[in-house]
Amino acid sequence: MPDLDLHQLTANIKLWGRELGFQQVGIADIELVDAEVRLQEWLARGYHGSMEWLAAHGNKRSRPAELLPGTVRVISVRMDYLPGDTQQIKILKDSTKAYISRYALGRDYHKLIRKRLSVLAQKIDDALPEKYPFKGQNRAFVDSAPVMERPLAEKAGLGWTGKHTLIINSGVGSWFFLGEIFTFVPLPIDQPEQINQCGECTACLKVCPTDAFPRPYELDARRCISYLTIENKGSIPEEFREPMGNRVFGCDDCQAICPWNKYAQFTGETDFLPRHGLADSDLVDLFNWTEDEFLTRTEGSAIRRIGYEGWLRNLAVGLGNAPSEERIMASLTEKRRTASPLVQEHIDWALTQQAKPNRRRKRKIQQLRPSN
Repeated sequence: MPDLDLHQLTANIKLWGRELGFQQVGIADIELVDAEVRLQEWLARGYHGSMEWLAAHGNKRSRPAELLPGTVRVISVRMDYLPGDTQQIKILKDSTKAYISRYALGRDYHKLIRKRLSVLAQKIDDALPEKYPFKGQNRAFVDSAPVMERPLAEKAGLGWTGKHTLIINSGVGSWFFLGEIFTFVPLPIDQPEQINQCGECTACLKVCPTDAFPRPYELDARRCISYLTIENKGSIPEEFREPMGNRVFGCDDCQAICPWNKYAQFTGETDFLPRHGLADSDLVDLFNWTEDEFLTRTEGSAIRRIGYEGWLRNLAVGLGNAPSEERIMASLTEKRRTASPLVQEHIDWALTQQAKPNRRRKRKIQQLRPSN
């Protein structure tokens, strides 16, 4: 084995990571026995819904060395994504506006983070001696393979798993993306720097509009608005349509209410800043987009993945929850003429809702307060 100063290489990796725009870099071993047990129990309860890919690949998700033979460490990185003041709470409370999860307002993060991780992986390879085993085989991942990124991030010291199942860092909250590099180099591992600091707080569990948390630290994705509006390709169950309110792509309520997010830092990445006015758009204006407009204005965006049909479906639900207006009724009626059966179903529900006099809806969003 060629000589290699692993401590110096580790220090360099963290420096290179910061230079590439990652706010934090940590290193974990690949032991995920406890996480594997929790995953199997979660899958057995059916909480993954139609996301069959979560149950695929055997144990490769929880055993990195089976996914990429030779892996001995995982380099975990964090990149903050929260845009500047997008008047998040104000938009949620205005039922004529479309609320889009903050991570999806700008360009899709996958390409940006993967590209920078690839640069970091190359820097590591370049630093290795010429005849070092596995040189050139480090591999970057960003939601592109069966990787348990949150347990790995926790082991690498990036934060702790909150009751809403997301990673929380006491210094910056939870508004950040994660990415990984699987490496064959036995780098010194980081110890988890932060113990769980959720304490007795249950704000994230109580604020969930669809009661998607059966218990702390456990999410039933089938009830989660992010799942319903993004991963779910079929009809949105009627019991969840009113609670969805104006959330048409994802949901941030459990993060918005988290006390730790008062420490969140706004992103410096211009690619993550809102585009096409999506941070403050009227539901009906977005619903009136043609398919060509949808494809043009969501180019390079995570929103594109749900397709035009999913976009209309979600917006129809939002319009059904909006105040009764003639232009909304007219827009729904006109779009129904050419809509698919799936979208027609949701338009019909929205038209029925619009026709109800003095509609009163239970909206948990009134509990929310800005966290930064």
